[in-house]
Amino acid sequence: MNEDVRNIVLGVLATGISASLGWLGRTYRWRRRLRRKQAFFGLPGGSECLLVVNRESGGDNVVHRYDVFAMLELSALIKDCGAQARILPQDQTHQGFGDRTEFCVGGPYSNRRMAAHLTTLLPGVRVNVDVEPSEVRGSITIGAERYLMEKGRSEYVILARLTAGEGHRPVFLFCGQRAITNQAATRYLARHHETLARRHRGGSFVLLLKVVNSEAYGPDVVELVADVTSAARTAPPAPEPSGATATEPAATT
Repeated sequence: MNEDVRNIVLGVLATGISASLGWLGRTYRWRRRLRRKQAFFGLPGGSECLLVVNRESGGDNVVHRYDVFAMLELSALIKDCGAQARILPQDQTHQGFGDRTEFCVGGPYSNRRMAAHLTTLLPGVRVNVDVEPSEVRGSITIGAERYLMEKGRSEYVILARLTAGEGHRPVFLFCGQRAITNQAATRYLARHHETLARRHRGGSFVLLLKVVNSEAYGPDVVELVADVTSAARTAPPAPEPSGATATEPAATT
């Protein structure tokens, strides 16, 4: 009888120790993933970041519903990191970058902050902001390549993580041809941030994504077109003066 009791006690102790070790292992892995996530987004626990909200094209300070959905996707990421978001309109963000992580959503036509970031951080990117309908309206040019939009069928969005400024906190850009592409980029980031962190080792990157058939699939079907970091961060050569003419060498005697 005493031996049976001893075996039962030993079994209970072994089970308790195994459960404790399993719990400690899971907790360690969870904390390690959390630290990596916080490092990638530049969001240590208790920190504050900026969410820069654009306006709907043609609207009067109205935010498009797909951009609202994009903000919700980002808010979930921020909450998972134990950080807090400060939401600012695109025309009231009068501060530099690098001190706090920033998430900037929307194209340069509807987001002044995005227009400034493209000029300063991505000089190789040009976005057509013509109001009149045309074939090139909303097109994105990166280096020498131009990407045209087929509304509802084939649309493009830039997803960028850039480190600049004194504090070296990242700036995330979601610059799409339509609001639904902005949400597609935020969802892509939420799903693939671990892969992106391993691939780019916490450095800067600029990706061009293609949203396929958004009329049928919404923001869910996204293809990676190319890593355009080098072309996007390289300023195009300055055009030659329009009045410049070739000069003939002077005659010698």
